[in-house]
Amino acid sequence: MKVLIVSDTHRKNDSYFEVVKKENPDMVIHCGDAEGSEYALSQAVDCPVYIVLGNNDFFSNLPRELDLDIGPYRVWVTHGHNYYVSMGNERIKQEAFIKGVDIVMYGHSHRPVVDRSSKVIAVNPGSLSYPRQEGHRPSYVVMEVGEKEKLSFRIEYL
Repeated sequence: MKVLIVSDTHRKNDSYFEVVKKENPDMVIHCGDAEGSEYALSQAVDCPVYIVLGNNDFFSNLPRELDLDIGPYRVWVTHGHNYYVSMGNERIKQEAFIKGVDIVMYGHSHRPVVDRSSKVIAVNPGSLSYPRQEGHRPSYVVMEVGEKEKLSFRIEYL
């Protein structure tokens, strides 16, 4: 199963449309700040799309957080701004551990991360619209659950 993880598109969706054509995912997870583009993002693919509420998703009825099962893995999706992820991911990883999940996916910082340094894997796809990491290239993450539940992540750049 191929899962496309994106975040912080901020209603600038051209890069997203490019990425979904390139990756052809089985599932899309958007970690917030779609800013009213939920319908367009969902209609661009023929697979399930899960989107959580970001700090810029005003007047939206998106869920604040989601708990998903992807293969054998328990996944918690949140935007991250309520867990101070701009200062690092330690707090969100602690919260994820308490929740008993295997993977936490979040956005907000606009910097891509795949952190396997603790019992919980922390994944931030960065931003497809306003990247803030060195080089400022739009980014996303592809998660693949393969045979025998082998799990892999790769950070991709446009």
